[in-house]
Amino acid sequence: MNRHRHALLLLLTLPIWQYAGAQDPGPRQQHAALRDTVEQFLHAQTAGLPGNASISVGAIDPRLNLAACPSPEAFFPAGSRAWGKTTVGVRCTAPANWTIYVPATVRVHGEYIAAAAPLAQGQAVGPNDIRKIKGELTSLPAGVITDASQAVGRTLSISTPAGAALRQDTLRAQQAIQQGQTVRVTTNGPGFRVSAEARALTNANEGQVVQARTASGQVVSGVARMGGIIEVTY
Repeated sequence: MNRHRHALLLLLTLPIWQYAGAQDPGPRQQHAALRDTVEQFLHAQTAGLPGNASISVGAIDPRLNLAACPSPEAFFPAGSRAWGKTTVGVRCTAPANWTIYVPATVRVHGEYIAAAAPLAQGQAVGPNDIRKIKGELTSLPAGVITDASQAVGRTLSISTPAGAALRQDTLRAQQAIQQGQTVRVTTNGPGFRVSAEARALTNANEGQVVQARTASGQVVSGVARMGGIIEVTY
């Protein structure tokens, strides 16, 4: 009787595949390794972001039982990116074929450009109108400006209170060239600089490419600058 009881207890401690006649499922994937894969992937994706990034990888369902994968590959599903709350996919193609999705959070701390004083709609932004503020960029609206050169010289499309972050979608470039305007074309190259008058063929904002026709009838293309100047570089 004791022998039978001992045999039954031994049977209950064995994996199901051993006493049910099933095939050995093989080694299983460690969840910690998958979370490491996600973290390394996000560190690589945030390398070029302004400021310092901190990454938090969410938990993987402990009930998930995956075959071991020697080289799991992380990727972004459609619509995901290394910013704020996100999702990272991890897939295996050999020896097993599976895909899972892991939640994560990316926080980026750095400097952004804000209004130093109340700014009115239509106002051109000058160097004294802005200031740098440190904060969590991922908690701010999309398109926040982090470089002063992206704001100075542009015009506000909406009024902005003091301390508010400036966004790319609320600033527009000033028109530098008007169609039909007499402009000065400056041509720069190795060891020379030539300047001549021409007539603009199109409108252009600061920094846009614009065409002009010279007095000889030649059409040239260059970069529009404030003051009716077109820069041509060779």
